[in-house]
Amino acid sequence: MSIQLEIPDSVTAAMRVAPSEAKEQLLMELAVALYARELLSFGKARELIGFGKYEFGVLLGRRGVPRHYTAEDLADDISYANR
Repeated sequence: MSIQLEIPDSVTAAMRVAPSEAKEQLLMELAVALYARELLSFGKARELIGFGKYEFGVLLGRRGVPRHYTAEDLADDISYANR
């Protein structure tokens, strides 16, 4: 399933970015907001914008958005590393 959002021209024209950067900027804002509200996981949020782990982590840090990393996530990472 794919969802298409319709953003009025008046809204994109009001954005303080170059028109060629509007789509990427909107996707970035959406990914950060959905991650911050815990509606998307780290992996899915970065998939939405097409960023790597490091790049998305840096973006979250610049925005002051804390990582959602639980004890269960740590246990999964340790288990994976020990394979």
